[in-house]
Amino acid sequence: MVANAGTCEFVELVDSTADKWDEIVSVNLRGTMLSYKYAAMQMIRQGRGGRIIGASSVAGKQGFPTLSAYTASKFGARGLTQSAAIELAKHKITVNAYAPGVIDTGMVALPQDTERGVARGTTIIEAFGLPERLAPPPGPDVIASLVSYLAKPEAYFITGQTINVDGGVFFD
Repeated sequence: MVANAGTCEFVELVDSTADKWDEIVSVNLRGTMLSYKYAAMQMIRQGRGGRIIGASSVAGKQGFPTLSAYTASKFGARGLTQSAAIELAKHKITVNAYAPGVIDTGMVALPQDTERGVARGTTIIEAFGLPERLAPPPGPDVIASLVSYLAKPEAYFITGQTINVDGGVFFD
């Protein structure tokens, strides 16, 4: 089972609202918890073990400006993954997460104006201050390859991990 929903808002902490924080944490952390819980319950009933895989982020390993709610929720998802891995090991269920960096999806698309203080024509790589070696950012197929491996029986000895997929920008 893959818990892959996520949302974010680029806003400084002092300009954020409690309602938006609640929405982001609800989708990114509560949604992950509910997905893990109900997948685990079904896997335990079936008695064959299984694989639970969640979406974290490199923002779940290091804070980023204008992403405080997203970062907090992804740090939480990482902790949840570790706790669930320990609890579910006795049922032969592995629990892991992937931590993408900048992946070419709508979530990191830049606006066509300066609403986020980004000059028109700025690339994602420039906006996030990433090394040029990462240009252009990869597509979702890079994440899909990792997830597909983690779901295989051969991945039985990998659990409790949050694996970076970021081109070597951050290291654990």
